[in-house]
Amino acid sequence: MTTLVHPADTLTRDALTVLQPGFTGTTAPDWLLRRLGEGLASVGLFGRNVASPEQLAALTAQLRAERDDVLVAIDEEGGDVTRLEVRGGSSFPGNLALGAVDDTRLTHDVARELGRRLAECGVNLNWAPSADVNSNPSNPVIGVRSFGSDPQLVARHTAAYVEGLQSAGVAACAKHFPGHGDTAVDSHHDVPHIAAELRTLQERELVPFRAAIAAGTKAVMSAHILLPALDGTLPATLSRNVLTGLLRAPASEGGLGFDGLIVTDGMEMQAISATYGIERGSVLAIGAGADAICVGGGLADEATVLRLRDALVRAVRDGELSEKRLADAAARVRALARWTRSAGAAQGTLPGERGVAPAPEAGLVAARRALRVTRNGPYEPLTAPAYVAAFSPVANIAVGDETPWGVAAELARLVPGTGTGTYGSPGDAAAGPRARIEDILRAAGERRIVAVVRDVHRHAWMAAALDALLDARPDTVVVEMGLPQAPPRGALHIATHGAARVCGRAAAEVIAGG
Repeated sequence: MTTLVHPADTLTRDALTVLQPGFTGTTAPDWLLRRLGEGLASVGLFGRNVASPEQLAALTAQLRAERDDVLVAIDEEGGDVTRLEVRGGSSFPGNLALGAVDDTRLTHDVARELGRRLAECGVNLNWAPSADVNSNPSNPVIGVRSFGSDPQLVARHTAAYVEGLQSAGVAACAKHFPGHGDTAVDSHHDVPHIAAELRTLQERELVPFRAAIAAGTKAVMSAHILLPALDGTLPATLSRNVLTGLLRAPASEGGLGFDGLIVTDGMEMQAISATYGIERGSVLAIGAGADAICVGGGLADEATVLRLRDALVRAVRDGELSEKRLADAAARVRALARWTRSAGAAQGTLPGERGVAPAPEAGLVAARRALRVTRNGPYEPLTAPAYVAAFSPVANIAVGDETPWGVAAELARLVPGTGTGTYGSPGDAAAGPRARIEDILRAAGERRIVAVVRDVHRHAWMAAALDALLDARPDTVVVEMGLPQAPPRGALHIATHGAARVCGRAAAEVIAGG
């Protein structure tokens, strides 16, 4: 254990306590262990920190050797957004698939199994589920991460997910408050605006968050979005009107009455960093009512931690930030850490203990039930090798581009000899879809073609290419692994409601007649 010659003062310790930083590597760097000894209470993990369950368990044990009550957080939604299985694809379908099945018991069981695996690896805070109502089908960042577009459906599955995850001893974090579903801008790049009136927000965006709070969610994550109906100047993460006046305020005052941990979305996202800077943004967020600052997806070094620590200390000493507000925020972080210890002990999910019964097939069962299959006439199951043409859009930052997706690997396992090619947005618009399709036809030869698309309704180039391919080869199988907004096309059309590996397996089974 790292020891300190001069313990940090209370103010500095509180400033460190409210930070949830990231780091690089699959073992904890010395600087991180040192800061844990000085008061840092949370660590955020990302795909770059995970190589295997065994390695992750060793990493979290290393952190707990320094501080036994450390909060170890991760962005593990399952489905398209996975960190546990970042290099192979998730064993769990995402929210849209669960919403399509609309069986809250199944959602509970999937979340519980996901929580069991997290707890087994020593993770005790999951920045999930997404409680966003995907009311805008052109949304570039939520989409399949949402349970759906119906507020009541999203609410009941958000509650089931929270209860399932926390029954495994892992704290849930409903996001992105007060709702990121009605945006056409990704807050990783800019500040999205939601023009909805307060009544619409109450009847749509806020419904799932009320359900999450009623279900006992231990944390809520704020969104970097501007909602003039609530605050015409500051995005939600920095707005006292939103975090204190709405989320924290009691129901008798029109609020949601949430008393748990409020954590920000990543402060290095452009919606905050490009306008306010991460230091100023962090001070404003804590002042507005946030309790924990998430940073580390992009800025994952000691210098960032020290910059934010010093900015918070300076703000208190300059009278810009109340010392009591910072102390209250730090107290909520410590309270959540205590809950994770007691919840883990009660469920037998502390590292090295056995408690929650494994349900290894829960994800596959859900993925199979989520499929929506449309046949355009008789369909003969695939018995000979096929050619999979994957039309691949640019991945949003939340999903990332390092996680494989599609059906090719799973189909090749069932039908050896199946080949594949990836086709992105054509750089030469003048060439049109015809040249792209000719490449696919040459590569496929006589083999049946399986076209895999993702959110075809949002990408004109993809829709044009698919049209041209179906004109040339009407027997093509189409697999939509994003939001199934466009009408079904192809000899066989399969909507998977997500691009997780397990969704690809379920689709491949249907294509091969399994």
